[in-house]
Amino acid sequence: MPGASDTDFLWRALELAGKGEGHTRPNPPVGAVIVKNGKIIGEGWHRRCGGNHAEVAAIKDATRHGETVKGATLYVTLEPCSRSGRVGACTDAIVAAGIKKVVYAVADPNPKNRGRARRVLAKAGVDCVCPCRGNTDPGVWKACGGMESLLESAKRLIAPFAKHVATGMPFVTVKLAMSLDGKICDDFGNARWISSAASRRITGRLRETVDAILVGAETVRKDNPSLLSHGRRNDDLIRVIVSKSGRLPKSAQVFTDGAPNETLVYRDVRAALEDLGRRGVMHVLCEGGLILARSLADQGLVDRWWSILCPLVIGSKPLARATRFRLSSSGFSDPLAGDCEGEYDVNKV
Repeated sequence: MPGASDTDFLWRALELAGKGEGHTRPNPPVGAVIVKNGKIIGEGWHRRCGGNHAEVAAIKDATRHGETVKGATLYVTLEPCSRSGRVGACTDAIVAAGIKKVVYAVADPNPKNRGRARRVLAKAGVDCVCPCRGNTDPGVWKACGGMESLLESAKRLIAPFAKHVATGMPFVTVKLAMSLDGKICDDFGNARWISSAASRRITGRLRETVDAILVGAETVRKDNPSLLSHGRRNDDLIRVIVSKSGRLPKSAQVFTDGAPNETLVYRDVRAALEDLGRRGVMHVLCEGGLILARSLADQGLVDRWWSILCPLVIGSKPLARATRFRLSSSGFSDPLAGDCEGEYDVNKV
């Protein structure tokens, strides 16, 4: 990356961190790059709990390629861990490797650990910089205009981990697709497909980045979904069903498709989230319909709404006969069906 800035290297670390989303619980997704003489010599990300953390993975990657990390700078999306857990403390590995400087995007959201890595590394003679602590030294951050956006992306990446650390509860995203006349299904309960193929691919990618997907019993009874994907299957995904009666078809895909994780059934949505939090689940995607979404909203359990407005009018017709408008008349964003997607973070009111 000739002429790259510190911000550029952190963007690369964020890109790497995204590869671990949905697979690291109860740890956060983290990415790291090691730079020497303006060149990236090692990259890594946290792949799953119990495996190498991003910093150690990057050090090993550099060594594997014959590079010497002594005197290099480490860029990482989150403050390095400074206490031993399932694996050793990353600060110990950083010091042992001879890295001279660490730049991390955001501090550890756990108040017990926040800022501790900075103190540990400074004591060992390692320069440590974190822009979220107000460091605006132009020698650290070049005037490229991307720092604010980068920090926002880094905070968004660890938002589920931050909530789980603070409250013990998962971060909840509710996804709803609806027609122009406000319907999420027709009068016969059919919801396939209100949204376009392009929107469903986006939903599939979202399913790859969360820890659990939550639906109501009627979704299972009517649609018999797999819930694992709209594309590439995520076998780390936990499927969760809320059913007041507990009566569900034993032949449903969620029970019979042989996925590694057990499908969990609860009678109450709050109890479901509390138990998932105890299991280390950080991010739950609710695709379970309006009743379940309302229940979550009424109890103040929603952190992010993700809405897809589709240019069709269902009225009293079956979904297959709904009036769908073309892109030229809708003015929406999806070239296949004109779907308009929007996200709203509840905690940014």
